[in-house]
Amino acid sequence: MISGKGNIVRRPADSPPGAATRRTLLRGGAAAALGGALTVLASSPGQAAWPTFTLGSSGEHVSALQRLLGERGYWCGTPDGHFGGLTQQAVYALQKSGGLTPDAVVGRQTLKALSAWVQPAVLDDGPGTRVVVQLERQVLTVLRDGVLQLTLNTSTGNGEPYDWYGRTYNANTRPGDFEVFQTYSPGWQTGPLGRLYRPQYFNGGIAVHGSEFIPPYPDSHGCCRVSVAAMDMLWEGTMDMGTPVRVV
Repeated sequence: MISGKGNIVRRPADSPPGAATRRTLLRGGAAAALGGALTVLASSPGQAAWPTFTLGSSGEHVSALQRLLGERGYWCGTPDGHFGGLTQQAVYALQKSGGLTPDAVVGRQTLKALSAWVQPAVLDDGPGTRVVVQLERQVLTVLRDGVLQLTLNTSTGNGEPYDWYGRTYNANTRPGDFEVFQTYSPGWQTGPLGRLYRPQYFNGGIAVHGSEFIPPYPDSHGCCRVSVAAMDMLWEGTMDMGTPVRVV
């Protein structure tokens, strides 16, 4: 997985998910309470009342939630106990990976997915660092030597027609195997269709780029949007010129 500073950290192979969860959550009483809820979720699915978190929530339970998301590769920056935009993006990615409605409300079903270490399928087992955009799930994954490292919420082409220099196109993100061939590192780049943050182009004018609006559904002209902070993180040793990008 990738830490808040962009460093890749693998979970030890001999550390079962339950043990990792308990070790993380037992840092403080509130975190332990969330850990207890996750344990009961796994064994007593009939229980009705569970902690619920959403945008604006705060406290030790949220810190524990953020640590758990990060351990499972759902990057949300450095845990700070505040359910802000990055945590919302990570929860979207988790919910999409688990086939849940992506509403960024962390209730019983989302906590259960978190407890079960739900992750998206690995769709590229090639060597080195690779990026895979899964159109159906609307997630972007980073793989290293075929091992899943990171899962981000993304928003790709919405399929609607748009005009560009007098011609009409459809806003599609075409499947295929590509690689990053052009980058723009200084910050925001303004193009005829809007602003792109630190874009990495892999198919003509289609890029992975940061955006201030990344809904949990397709909304772009064809690019793959991620959060501004996530794009900064991807630039730190993950994506660069020549990085393979698979769109499936």
